[in-house]
Amino acid sequence: MKIATYNCNSIRQRAPIVLDWLATYEPDVLALQETKVEDSKFPVEEFEEMGWHVAIHGQKSYNGVALITREPALDVRFGFEDPLFPEDCRIIRARVGGVAVVNTYVPNGTKVGSDKFDYKLRWLERFRALIGSSYRSTDPVVWLGDINIAPEPKDVYDSRKVYGGVGHHPAEFEALRKIVDWGWTDCFRKFNQEGGHFTYWDYFATNAVERKVGWRIDHIYASPSLLVRCTNCEIDLAPRLEEKPSDHTIVVADFDL
Repeated sequence: MKIATYNCNSIRQRAPIVLDWLATYEPDVLALQETKVEDSKFPVEEFEEMGWHVAIHGQKSYNGVALITREPALDVRFGFEDPLFPEDCRIIRARVGGVAVVNTYVPNGTKVGSDKFDYKLRWLERFRALIGSSYRSTDPVVWLGDINIAPEPKDVYDSRKVYGGVGHHPAEFEALRKIVDWGWTDCFRKFNQEGGHFTYWDYFATNAVERKVGWRIDHIYASPSLLVRCTNCEIDLAPRLEEKPSDHTIVVADFDL
């Protein structure tokens, strides 16, 4: 089973890249984030014409998540499903091929000390509670998406330079650790412990990909029962090198199921 994640940074802009990648790699699941479009304007027909099933949870201009699947996604659910947190189209969950898939677009946080940074930390705390109430660590579950946290020095191009800022802050590390303690393992790090592997490069950094000025903030996590069946996880740089790319690229994991 092949499961992938991609912050497409506008599905209407990036649909050709996504469709080409799907045709080439034929995954069972592609989780999208930052689709930036309300459900009625998502290009569903383009995907369905190619034989894909689409589950979407979007809003105009901001956020938005989706699941593109080979077979129909079952038990599709959105958000935190309670009134305690505002609905901002950042979570879509479903069962695909016997695996529970949790796709998230974690808030960026914008600036340390801001209301948005506080919101990010509260969101992560609420997400931890959602996982604990919805799944057992013995279940086959994958959590993936744009996590917006580079948790280790080797996950950023220059940890000393960016440490303490949004995406590489001790408070974020602790919030992520509490989630991971549920039983998650970062699939990429199961196979690769080296630094210098990134999934996001700022548009405004000149020749960022070539200079390796990047961040590894797009992750795929597996529960213990699924991790033992994970046979590979890698970052596909090619989508970031396309004409008019997203500022992120695709991460893909294989599971022997």
